[in-house]
Amino acid sequence: MSEYAAAIAPVIDAAQVNVHASARRAITALAETAGVSTGFLYDLRFVLPLRPLTRAGLGAIYRYRDAAEREAGIREHLSEGTLAEDEGGALRATASGLAFIRKLYEAHGAAAARSWAGQDLPRLAHLAGRVLDRAERLPGGALELVSPPYEPEGSEPGLLLFNRLAVLRYHRADAHARAWQAEGLSAAEIVGLRDGPVRARIEAETNLRAARPYQALAEDERQALYDGLMKLI
Repeated sequence: MSEYAAAIAPVIDAAQVNVHASARRAITALAETAGVSTGFLYDLRFVLPLRPLTRAGLGAIYRYRDAAEREAGIREHLSEGTLAEDEGGALRATASGLAFIRKLYEAHGAAAARSWAGQDLPRLAHLAGRVLDRAERLPGGALELVSPPYEPEGSEPGLLLFNRLAVLRYHRADAHARAWQAEGLSAAEIVGLRDGPVRARIEAETNLRAARPYQALAEDERQALYDGLMKLI
């Protein structure tokens, strides 16, 4: 199962890239028209319509990003009026922020339908949803903050698949973080770590942890998910 987790991870990444690329021009135009930065609205589009986030939460989600850079992003959204901060420090999407996220979903839905036309998207979205449902939410990790994803009623299967895969990637990210933390490393140290025995142990442990939610699928379903996602690349 570890081998499966290692094999499907880059396939999930590549499928995501195709839709991001297909939607880029439309989203750039949307941002320019609205006069806002995409930033957290784009990255956390499947979170902000459902729940607020704190700075500590953003630190878990963006564990490899500099704290000053995260704060600058927060301040930009606050000044634009797309995020608001309450007295407890929780960051929530405002009406204008939510309106932009709705347009993001429309653009990504169109891009997914265009990029993945002719594929069995309902089945793939269903399989990805079952894996995501099984994925462990580690305390203090990113997945517990970003799942379940925002899924508007009536969403097309391509849009569901696109965002479920995006959220599923945080399960592997949490697995990787636990693996390098067990080796006594910091985020900065793992970024600069070269190939060698320590890196090999971390990758092996990551794959072991990342494989667990795929046990929700039968063997033929795992193959169908892998093969189906390969066709999206």
